[in-house]
Amino acid sequence: MKDRRAPSLLHSFNYAFEGVIHVLRTQRNMRIHFMIAVGVLIAALAAGVQRFELIALLLSIAFVLITEMINTAVEATIDVATTSFDPLAKLAKDIAAGAVLIATVNAVIVGYLVFSVRLVHQGSNLITRIRDAPAELTLVALVVTVLFVIATKAWTGRGTPLRGGLPSGHAAVAFAGWMAVTNVVSDSSHWFLISTLAFIMALLVAQTRVESGIHSVVEVTYGALLGSLLTLVIFQVFT
Repeated sequence: MKDRRAPSLLHSFNYAFEGVIHVLRTQRNMRIHFMIAVGVLIAALAAGVQRFELIALLLSIAFVLITEMINTAVEATIDVATTSFDPLAKLAKDIAAGAVLIATVNAVIVGYLVFSVRLVHQGSNLITRIRDAPAELTLVALVVTVLFVIATKAWTGRGTPLRGGLPSGHAAVAFAGWMAVTNVVSDSSHWFLISTLAFIMALLVAQTRVESGIHSVVEVTYGALLGSLLTLVIFQVFT
């Protein structure tokens, strides 16, 4: 006779973690939300937010992640239930996606209310710093990065200057930009927050190159290291 006993508490937690991991592996939007959540929490610690502000951020983050998982579950259930186009099925998916949109907008508003107070006092100083930044040096760093990418692809004989091969040009330029931003705002009290946001954007660029199948993880990692190190060396030598 088949054992119909309820799963143990340990197995229940294991099933729950498997669900979270599955969504992270299969849903691009969930990975984006997850990386942004990590960046926001790091920025919150760096900015020294108060307890209730941190609670608001945590609730907003949880709200977004939960609605994204529910949206995924709804889509999977509908796909199993029907194999042909059904207006009601489409409506159900649209409603679930709308719930994610509302949660995301709410999270953006909460994040703005929490961080805007801390950013406004340094805003004028930061704008002045960026205005007086060595634009020529940043441009040179990006151009040198592109030249190194093209030279490496020519040497390996793989890919084209703008697509495929070792290293990933998009990742190299994105991480070169991150390193340039980090150096430009290094004297700002909010440099960590700005650098973290730039780093997250660079990661998203690299992730899309891997997800689209244009580059492997190794090619993207090599490009990221190339862009970061070249820009760091240029700024260290000429500033």
